[in-house]
Amino acid sequence: MAIRALATHLSRRANNVAVGGRSFSALTAVEEFPGLPATNPSSPPSPTPSITTLPTGLTIVTEPSSLTSTVSLTFPSAGSSNELPSESGAAIANRYLSFKSGKDLSTAIITRSLEDVGATLFSHAGRRGATVGYTALRENAAWVAPLLAVGCGFEKWDVRDAVQMAGKEVEEAKANVQVALTDQIYAAAYGPQSSLGHSYYTPNASRPSIISFRERTYTLNGAVLAATGIADHEAFVRMVEEEFPKAAPPKVDKVEATYLGGEARMDAPSTGYTHVALAFSGPTSTPLMNVLKHTFNLSGASAFASPGIFGVYGGSAPSDASGTIDALSNVLNSTPSADVIAKAKASAKSEALCALSGGSKSLADAMTASILDSCTFSPEALAESYDAISEADVKKALDDMKKGGVSLAAVGDLSYVPYRATLAGRFN
Repeated sequence: MAIRALATHLSRRANNVAVGGRSFSALTAVEEFPGLPATNPSSPPSPTPSITTLPTGLTIVTEPSSLTSTVSLTFPSAGSSNELPSESGAAIANRYLSFKSGKDLSTAIITRSLEDVGATLFSHAGRRGATVGYTALRENAAWVAPLLAVGCGFEKWDVRDAVQMAGKEVEEAKANVQVALTDQIYAAAYGPQSSLGHSYYTPNASRPSIISFRERTYTLNGAVLAATGIADHEAFVRMVEEEFPKAAPPKVDKVEATYLGGEARMDAPSTGYTHVALAFSGPTSTPLMNVLKHTFNLSGASAFASPGIFGVYGGSAPSDASGTIDALSNVLNSTPSADVIAKAKASAKSEALCALSGGSKSLADAMTASILDSCTFSPEALAESYDAISEADVKKALDDMKKGGVSLAAVGDLSYVPYRATLAGRFN
């Protein structure tokens, strides 16, 4: 009887709620449940950058909002494009001398000091520069930053290990068709013996060439020190002024090769596949270049863009290679609609802004790229640079691009790949 009475009571209560509705408490959630977290948290503030250029030529850019800190030091002239003929392979070898013995500190002291603050180390290089840095908790990151600028001691064992590690990276790159095609694109665009045309992946650099290249290109004059999660920019700048080298060696200008518009082919019949790319001299504006890339991606092609060069690529069975090039040519010669350009602008802008919230390292990379591109950094200015691009700007860039001539790169079975001479007339 007690169970039946309880069931009847609950049934009547449910009917009353369904008919008359529930009488809610007049108290707010915070009053009724003290300490309840806010259900509508505010969005994080956009990074507010601070920029200072020291008398040494080093540009420092920081922002305070990141929850972790990434500190990176970029040497824009330390890429393979700045190698002298006698320094071939020095750029990739020097990448592996990062965090090695300095003139006053051993490798063990440098790495231990960084690891003691929980730092995750990184270094990378390429045709157009080199970067060394780390990511750590923001309260520990700033005071170990001077370790990035310690002059290399070129100990015999460090140089030997660097050459060996560079050789392993070169062997891995040779097995990567994307790397091979990229090398052929640059060789076709600028000439295989030019500063930008020769490959970054060159092994067996000599000890004298490694030393001369580093001493000439790894200088603070023209370098960019980017740091995220730095609450006090002025204090950080004072620390850099006190702890970083004070000498200001001559700035090494980045080498700019002349676009030629040629052809480069790597025959590898055993692959049973053909990879081709058509490239052009691209616009100098990074936002415009990115909009072009997204325009062709939306048009059905696979597009690529890097400073000074833009193009599309594809792959197929060897017998279909000619048809693949025809399809790429048709996309390049098509006139993108206003709707496609608008979508491309939105996509490129979103990609650029998302990089600012993709983590402290992604933000540091974006800050560095902006400083090197325009000597400034601002999320608002970045967004405006994409908004300012018009449909006419995109179409004019496409016309100017084609006037410079097409470059053809191919890797794999080349039995059915036409020669550039048969394609040049398509883009006049």
